[in-house]
Amino acid sequence: MGVLATFCNAVANILDMVITAYSFVIIVAAAISWVRPDPYNPIVQALYRLTEPLYAFIRRFVRTNFGGFDFAPIIVLLTLQFIRLFFVRLLYSVGS
Repeated sequence: MGVLATFCNAVANILDMVITAYSFVIIVAAAISWVRPDPYNPIVQALYRLTEPLYAFIRRFVRTNFGGFDFAPIIVLLTLQFIRLFFVRLLYSVGS
């Protein structure tokens, strides 16, 4: 196994872990948003800081609020899943 293959596998592993962790952050933030959390709670603030910039970016291009339900987390999760299925697998195939 060459240096390039090892590098591609390492990048694929790290990218996969980051996508998985961020997906959990999005799911937890969405679940917490349903119960009207204390906005001064440090955990709620951290979740908001981690998710809201990406949601705001998506909202600039796509209307995400339909009937009081925000679809921005679902769009982000689907995009992350696409990145995982396409780019991570592509990196693994280059590395093998």
